[in-house]
Amino acid sequence: MNLLCLTITIWMASACKDEGGKSLLTPNSSGRPYEVLVVMDKAKWEAPAGRALFEALDTDVRGIAQSERSFRISRIEEKNYNRAYSLFRNIIIPDIQDIYTQPKFKFSRDVNASPQMIMTIQAPDEKSFQEYVAKNKQVIVDFFTKTEMNRQVKLLDKQYSQLITDLVKNKFNCIVKVPEDLQYYKRGENFLWASTNREKDDLNFVIYSYPFTDKETFTTEYFIHKRDSFMKANLPGPFEGSYMATDTLYIESNDIAVRGKYAQEVRGLWAMEGAVMGGPYVSHVRVDEENGRVIVVEGFVYSPNRKKGNLIRKMEATLYTLEFPEDIKTDEQTLFTDSVSTNQ
Repeated sequence: MNLLCLTITIWMASACKDEGGKSLLTPNSSGRPYEVLVVMDKAKWEAPAGRALFEALDTDVRGIAQSERSFRISRIEEKNYNRAYSLFRNIIIPDIQDIYTQPKFKFSRDVNASPQMIMTIQAPDEKSFQEYVAKNKQVIVDFFTKTEMNRQVKLLDKQYSQLITDLVKNKFNCIVKVPEDLQYYKRGENFLWASTNREKDDLNFVIYSYPFTDKETFTTEYFIHKRDSFMKANLPGPFEGSYMATDTLYIESNDIAVRGKYAQEVRGLWAMEGAVMGGPYVSHVRVDEENGRVIVVEGFVYSPNRKKGNLIRKMEATLYTLEFPEDIKTDEQTLFTDSVSTNQ
């Protein structure tokens, strides 16, 4: 199969924008983060075409121990898709007509509300729709995941914990923005931990640094070694001798780009040695070239017997706000570009 880049045509709503880029003529969107509305009649939804779309959206959130759906899925009949439903924050509109010669994606941003993303999936018939969606289900998942991540990054630019931002700036000479309810912290040598300090849905942020040596810095083994060293020294557990450790049974490492530069993304599970505690984490490992050091930023969650997917994704957005002194700050921090790669 050839790897083709399909450029998605952007339908921009013609409306005035305020200084933040938000339309002055569109209302606030409805729906919760990571909620998607599908505009599709029941017969097609229950047929193979609809099942393929459902199975794409029904995939699990990455990096958490239990099975948890990536999106909350809602559906509306085409005839009932009115003004109220058109204000939904994330919408998928299957457009199956024989006027098309091949399936493709299109998307439009902030057409009826803000923030909003509407994906249209065009196909000449149900069979080609089914095959196209099945083949590109990860594209669909990544599209709306990164859309929500962008929204959270923009929200953090306006609402964040000034206390933690100041502590990071003073200790590491860089900028990061964490959710404003992270007000508890602990400092260590080249280390800072911040937390909401809640019994449920506890959000945590960690930043630490060490000298950059060579490319071996970005191996999974080296990451685990460094993470365990810093956590054991700085985050003891509730009992004597207990401490946070990396669960090596599941760990996922990927090369990504942040602000146009290389970063190592690592996600997995943490466990407290000597105590029954654990949860998911996600880390970015980046090089501060100007100062010859590695900076690691991490979000982790502790929320026993509760859903953790949206919590860890909220903390993941925080990692994209990290800014070194030499970084050039753009007007709009965007994780998703206007083109996607799909396998044909």
